Amino acid sequence: MQKLPVFFVGHGSPMNALGPNPLADTWAESAKDFPEPKAILSISAHWFTKGTYVTSNQSPPTIHDFYGFPQELFDVQYSAPGDPKLAEELSKSKDAQVIQDDSWGLDHGTWSVLRNMYPKANIPVVQLSLDATKSGEWHYEFAKSLSKLREQGVLVLGSGDLVHNLRLYDWKNQDKAHDWALDANETFKDLIQKRDWKSLANYQKLGTAVQIAVPTPEHYFPMLYALALAEEKEEISFYNDIIQSSVSLTSMKIS
Repeated sequence: MQKLPVFFVGHGSPMNALGPNPLADTWAESAKDFPEPKAILSISAHWFTKGTYVTSNQSPPTIHDFYGFPQELFDVQYSAPGDPKLAEELSKSKDAQVIQDDSWGLDHGTWSVLRNMYPKANIPVVQLSLDATKSGEWHYEFAKSLSKLREQGVLVLGSGDLVHNLRLYDWKNQDKAHDWALDANETFKDLIQKRDWKSLANYQKLGTAVQIAVPTPEHYFPMLYALALAEEKEEISFYNDIIQSSVSLTSMKIS
């Protein structure tokens, strides 16, 4: 079986789910370059927990974990099946205590991207939570244990934003990136290309711009999961390399 690529997607606003728009169009195109996966494992910024959990639902609900958006967005249903067998396999991990959970579903970090990549919603999807009590180094090391899934036909998707500081978002000038956001984003891209995961995992030591760009780690950690699965000879390519004020949409494909 062909080894599947790995993606980290800067998902930005939930409104990006409603195509056609440049971001949604790119997500749709990105799924055409490789065989359809048997299942999808999504690591979304929007399931940030104490402990590590995996969705075990046969039919995971569509979670609208936001407010203040048009009704059209709340009406979206992404009715992909779950994959209890994959959830059970992940729960047997020797690298972390992974707890099966049927109270969560697919949040917008997952469905906003997948409804454009796979609009038929016919591929089983499982979400893995991010343990808020663990360090960047822990998440990177744990993510490496997921590498075998790529050869089993499972597409691994990290969904977040490299730069994500909503408190400093300038709603009147969304197309103008803050200087510190540009600096931080370039720092991240340079370190990703160098595979310098130790510096990326210890991002708090990368200077003031990065500290402003990552006030909390939940949107940043999904990138570490993708990077951890990059093999030495694989290419890391960036796309949607855009910053909207204080949010980066920069995404990467590893293949």
